[in-house]
Amino acid sequence: MNKASVKLLSLAALAITLAAPVFAKGAAQGRAQGAVQGAGAREAGTAGAATTLVVGATANPHAILLNLVKPDLEAQGIDLRVIEFADYVVPNTALISGELDANFFQHIPYLESNPEWSGALVNAFGVHVEPFGLYSAAIKNISDLKDGSTIAIPNDPSNGGRALLLLQANGLITLKSGAGITATPLDIASNPKNLRFRELEAAQLPRSLEDVDAATINGNYALEAGLNPIRDSLIIEGAQSPYVNIVVVRRGFEGDPRIQALGRALRSQKVKDFISATYADGSVVAIF
Repeated sequence: MNKASVKLLSLAALAITLAAPVFAKGAAQGRAQGAVQGAGAREAGTAGAATTLVVGATANPHAILLNLVKPDLEAQGIDLRVIEFADYVVPNTALISGELDANFFQHIPYLESNPEWSGALVNAFGVHVEPFGLYSAAIKNISDLKDGSTIAIPNDPSNGGRALLLLQANGLITLKSGAGITATPLDIASNPKNLRFRELEAAQLPRSLEDVDAATINGNYALEAGLNPIRDSLIIEGAQSPYVNIVVVRRGFEGDPRIQALGRALRSQKVKDFISATYADGSVVAIF
C-alpha cells in the first residue's frame, strides 16, 4: 500500500470518528421524538376515551337510576359504564385511585367522616334521600322492645351517629350535649331500656336481623334485602333528612362536561317521575 492510500484511509477513519457523535445524537433525538409522539398518541387515546364515564354505585337505587339515564347520555356521545359495589369503602378508594370517574352511593356526612376522602373528593350534586330506619324480625312495634335488647348499628362514624340520632329522636336514648352526626355509643347519656349496641358493616345489617333484637339499616340495603322502609320499619327518618345521596368526583373535576351531563340527566323530570312511581312508598325521595 502506497503513502497516498494510507493517507486516504486515515482521512476516512477520521471522518467516521467525527461523524459518530452526530449519528448518535440524531438517533437519540429520533428515539426521544418517537417517545414524545408515543406519549402524544396515548394522550390522544385518553382524550378520545373521555367520552366514557365510569361510575361506581351500590345497586338499589343508585345503579338503577344510573342505568335509567344511560340512553340519555349515549345520545350525547357519552358511554356510561356502571360498576356495582356491595360496600361503602371501596367506591371511594377506587375513585381516588382513578379507577372510577365518579361514584354514587353516599351522603355528605359519610364523605366528610374520612379526612383522606374529604381531602381528595367533592360533592358534585345531590339526587335523593333514602330514609334510614330501625327494623326487627322479632317485634312488630317499637313499644315491644324489651329491656336489655341488642340493637345493631352501622360501624362507620357517620351512619352510626345517624342511627343513634334516630333512636334519640324516638325517645329510646339521650345523647350527650354536643354529640352530633358522628356520635358513638360512648356518647349516650341516658339509656332507659339498657339497650346494647352491636356495630357492624352497613351491608351486613339486614343479615343481622336474625341475631339481634333490631337493626338500623340504610335505605338502599333495606331495599336490597326486600324490606319496605315505610311498611316494615319500626321507626324511620322523615323525608326532610339531611342525608342527601350525592354524586362524588375527584376534586377539580366538578366542571367536567361528562359530570355536568350526568347531573342534568339524574336531576331530570324523567328521573323524578321514575322515583315517584317506583318508590311510591317513600323509601327514596327526590330532592329536586
